[in-house]
Amino acid sequence: MVAGNGRFPFLVLEAAREQGLDPVVFAIREEASPELAKDASTIHWLSLGEAAKFFQLLDSERVGRVALAGQVKHVQLYSSIPPDGVMKDALDSLERRNTDALIGMFVKMMEARGIEVVDSTLFLKPLLPEAGVLTARAPDADESADVEYGRGIARQIAALDIGQTVVVAGRACVAVEAMEGTDAAIERAARLGNGRRLTVVKVSKGDMRFDVPVVGLATIRVMDKANARTLAIDAGRALLFDRQRVIEEADRCGIAIVAL
Repeated sequence: MVAGNGRFPFLVLEAAREQGLDPVVFAIREEASPELAKDASTIHWLSLGEAAKFFQLLDSERVGRVALAGQVKHVQLYSSIPPDGVMKDALDSLERRNTDALIGMFVKMMEARGIEVVDSTLFLKPLLPEAGVLTARAPDADESADVEYGRGIARQIAALDIGQTVVVAGRACVAVEAMEGTDAAIERAARLGNGRRLTVVKVSKGDMRFDVPVVGLATIRVMDKANARTLAIDAGRALLFDRQRVIEEADRCGIAIVAL
């Protein structure tokens, strides 16, 4: 398992062990929680720039399958992290440096070594919500119209690998997620929306090996502060962490969550 930030890596570890597997963890030093060292039986810490070391460790650990778990902020790739020769050559070969191109490059490099990159939700299927309204409140007519409009826009920006989330009000796009992430996009929409009721639409790009949308308590709390009262996600293609607590918090805040 390649571990980025958040709870995703911890959940994969726990679920994999329940299924009789004990993953070797390759933790990204700039992103992964130090607490992973307590949970993982075998862990290697690497910087984002240490591609050569990563591939050497894959070989020495005789890894045959890799799951990518946890976010790596796109902005990290524009930080002062020094790239090794393998990383520099790989970056220089790319025509574009968006998320799909960057992660896709590493997926291809692993596959060229005979390593299978698996669905990142392989062990977490119960966290993928079914279609339907998940909260006590369903979106009203205006919110449903915003969801329909927002899904069309979100699909287009996801296809262009700009982001996966849009924030809508009155069938107008208030904010589009880019490198800053979902929560920051919602906060920006709140500043632009002048108190208007907002709808958040988050879609999947379709490749479940990486960049799978995740929703947790933090997003619901950001939505509440921003006066965002509806969240739409893709059924079966978005991870809902702490589902019961997320739904309870959404109900407390009067937020509707729908999976489509």
